[in-house]
Amino acid sequence: MILSGRGVTAVLGPTNTGKTHYAIERMVAHGSGVIGLPLRLLAREVYTRVVERVGAAHVALVTGEEKIVPPSARFQVCTVEAMPRETRAAFVAIDEVQLAGDLERGHIFTDRLLHLRGRDETLLLGAGTMRTILEQLLPGITVVERPRLSQLSYAGSKKITRLPKRSAIVAFSAEEVYAIAELIRRQRGGAAVVLGALSPRTRNAQVGLYQEGDVEYLVATDAIGMGLNLDVDHVAFAQDRKFDGYQFRDLNPGEIGQIAGRAGRHVRDGTFGVTGRVDPFDPELVERIETHHFDPVRVLQWRTKELDFASIKALRASLEAAPPVQGLTRALPAVDQQALELLARYPEIQDIATTPERVEKLWEACALPDYRRITPAQHAELIATLYSDLVRHGAVNEDYMAEQVYRADRTEGEIDTLSARIAQIRTWTYVSNRPGWLADPTHWQEKTREIEDRLSDALHERLTKRFVDRRTSVLMKRLRENAMLEAEISVNGDVFVEGHHVGQLAGFRFSPIAVSDGPEAKAVQTAAQKALALEFEARAARLHASGNGDLALGADGYVRWLGEPVARLAANDHVMRPRVIVLADEQLTGPAREHVAARIERFVNHHISTVLKPLDDISRAEDLQGLAKGLAFQLVENLGVLFRRDVTEDVKSLDQDARASMRRYGVRFGAYHIFMPALLKPAPAELITLLWALKNDGMDKPGYGELIPALAAGRTSVVTDPGFERTFYKLAGFRFLGKRAVRIDILERLADIIRPLLQWKPGTTPRPEGAYDGRRFTSTPAMLSILGATPDDMEEILKGLGYRADAVKPEEAAAYLASIEPAQAAAEPASSEGEEATSEPAATQAGEAVASDTADAAPAAEQPIEAGTTDTAPEAPLEVKPVLLWRPAGRQDNQRNHQAGNRRPQGGNRGGEGEGRGERGSRQGDNRRGEGNRGGRDRPQARADQGRAEQNQGKRHERPEGDRKSRPDRNERPAQQQRFEARPPRKEKPVDPDSPFAKLAALKEQMKK
Repeated sequence: MILSGRGVTAVLGPTNTGKTHYAIERMVAHGSGVIGLPLRLLAREVYTRVVERVGAAHVALVTGEEKIVPPSARFQVCTVEAMPRETRAAFVAIDEVQLAGDLERGHIFTDRLLHLRGRDETLLLGAGTMRTILEQLLPGITVVERPRLSQLSYAGSKKITRLPKRSAIVAFSAEEVYAIAELIRRQRGGAAVVLGALSPRTRNAQVGLYQEGDVEYLVATDAIGMGLNLDVDHVAFAQDRKFDGYQFRDLNPGEIGQIAGRAGRHVRDGTFGVTGRVDPFDPELVERIETHHFDPVRVLQWRTKELDFASIKALRASLEAAPPVQGLTRALPAVDQQALELLARYPEIQDIATTPERVEKLWEACALPDYRRITPAQHAELIATLYSDLVRHGAVNEDYMAEQVYRADRTEGEIDTLSARIAQIRTWTYVSNRPGWLADPTHWQEKTREIEDRLSDALHERLTKRFVDRRTSVLMKRLRENAMLEAEISVNGDVFVEGHHVGQLAGFRFSPIAVSDGPEAKAVQTAAQKALALEFEARAARLHASGNGDLALGADGYVRWLGEPVARLAANDHVMRPRVIVLADEQLTGPAREHVAARIERFVNHHISTVLKPLDDISRAEDLQGLAKGLAFQLVENLGVLFRRDVTEDVKSLDQDARASMRRYGVRFGAYHIFMPALLKPAPAELITLLWALKNDGMDKPGYGELIPALAAGRTSVVTDPGFERTFYKLAGFRFLGKRAVRIDILERLADIIRPLLQWKPGTTPRPEGAYDGRRFTSTPAMLSILGATPDDMEEILKGLGYRADAVKPEEAAAYLASIEPAQAAAEPASSEGEEATSEPAATQAGEAVASDTADAAPAAEQPIEAGTTDTAPEAPLEVKPVLLWRPAGRQDNQRNHQAGNRRPQGGNRGGEGEGRGERGSRQGDNRRGEGNRGGRDRPQARADQGRAEQNQGKRHERPEGDRKSRPDRNERPAQQQRFEARPPRKEKPVDPDSPFAKLAALKEQMKK
């Protein structure tokens, strides 16, 4: 006995946790392994799975009745009873170890988990109720608890004929199983049956009927609770009492949970309940089953392994030994011990069992399973006959065996007869697989296997013929009487004709199931169609009177009523008014169909006008005229977002009243976009994407619907996928900028940050963070923060917006900023309006400014040297990243390579002053700001020049004389640049004294006085 858990892992949890799958994966990862399963049927299933992984030549199957042992087998799949007593395999696993507490077989599981170990790894798989006892008996054991992959919930009590599809009905006697299966055959078309008394081959065939969908119901004993992988959605208990080999008793909660847990497969949820005459489960039991909380196993059944074969008496005495440690209890006499007690009284057995070898052989013979379920005395008689042959002749008499096998080799008869023959042949299959019991074991192994297979196939045929019949007896009786068949439709849409399930009704579409050919099929169809015609009319009336809450429009373009599809949307001339196609069979006709179509269209229009209210309102606006109405039309056609570069001339031509009227409808005039911020939310974005996809056949295009989750998660920018349709970024509220897409409203916030950096003039006011020389700027932490981007991302974004970077050395940038500080300090008393002047040296401030502005462009180890320390070289040369000075694109070639340290004249602001004022565009000249790009490209320089022209026109700032002199002569510029220069003030448009600009200027003048 190994009372240590070192090297042992217990993987515990309820059903459907993937424990067996995990054990298979671990075993094939080793060079050799042994796994023990509780059932021969389950062993067969696991054997097949392992063979698929490593090949049949490397896997052995060993059960009491079957042995497949290739010469090069490295892995053994066994029943627990057939597991080797000792092994040198690297891996050992024992499944369903909670059976160690079973009164009949528990001592075998206890023996294996206490004695059998793998060289490298040992796994014990079972229910969570085993944790306490395993930790007590095997100190040091590692316990891993696995949660169930799906939910298990209680569904209450239902009649057998009302159980949902893919249900398993559980009973605990063959008579009850057959009675339930017969009832289901009559009412629901058929059922498969699984009993422990069936041969594995028959059980596999019956399970195959169910798994392949030939029948929708399975009637079984608790044999399905032992790890069989079935696609069961619901488990119904038709009995809650069973005979455990000793007495009839109620099932305990753990047993109910083990069986109920068969409902649900992998991540699909399952339900359980009761049926027939079983009372509903009480709430406490339901809670324990749903939460998998059961009483822990307190003791394991145990029987000594140290047997004394000196004599029969000594053997019997040794079997009575008490457990050596707490937590084990001596098992009740099993079949083998009961047989020994009976045989010990036989004089002929006493006469020949006189040596330890013969006593041991007697104990080996007593291990013969009682497949026939006969009386203990009859079973003992068979063992005595076999034992006498083994002792006297060295092998079982083959004439005797041939007679027994011949008696079982007949396939005629009904279910019970065939079941008895299978039990008999299984006995001789076991004998043929015992080493040393037969002179020619190979012949008898093949013979008994062949007979068992034929009997199993015949039994499967009888079971199918009896319990799987698509035509019920009630239906046939009504047809013979030439009576009108009665049809009914359940609440969940199941359509029945005389209790026979003929199809499913979803919305206004009926999906029939296959029925047998002949006159009965036509009669069933006629009855079903009559019932459907009435049901369609009733459903149409209910739909017409239903509220909007009962209807929903999905991202797939389908309209669902109470969860069932009733219509789909299709493209129409107007993107905001898609066409509605009703999904209904021919039976929905006339006024009923018109009412359905009208109600769905009313819902769709209401849904669009509600979710996309800003678009709907502006599309119906009566107070918009001229260019404003045209711009609104374009905005609706483009579903709420326009690139400003595409409507440059239209925006320039809008007067202030027109802009104000459009703003009242939620339109924002941004630096880069004309858009409606209210639409930048998940629900409007999802609907906008759907409407565009309907209009442009985009439902199947890559990226459809993929960007909405990013918007819902609050992402301000995302990495772009080159495989996605680019338009989906715009529809979801993002601007595609190369490798990154940024939310449109966030880009406008970025424009608000950049604008003052390009409007700042050295020597006038304190330098804002990120400003450089009035025409260029550096990226700042504030920019990175709102974009949720890295410095590398920032470069991609700015390039995508049309900015270009001048790379200068950090020391040159620091020196330039230091050189402009004296002029700035001189200007501050006049412009800082009471702010305190700094007392720090200008060069130090400038160096810190560059270090701060460029911190995002270089790691800590690569920060530029401050201006005050440029004369001292570092001890070791470091690669310092250059400072990127961003400017609007479109500069002259000689300006692109301009050195950062060369100071420009005061007021030399060339770019960005007028670029994208966003919501502040109500000032005078806003209708012309930044829109000098006649070529249709997004050129911030052009907008900046135009903005300066507007400022000159309004005379808000008087340019210093030096600034005017420093401006290059316009005529000296290249021809392609001249068209973007600011035009002279237009005399025909004098300044409006009521404009916000004029009022603001007057207010400032008044404050100065």
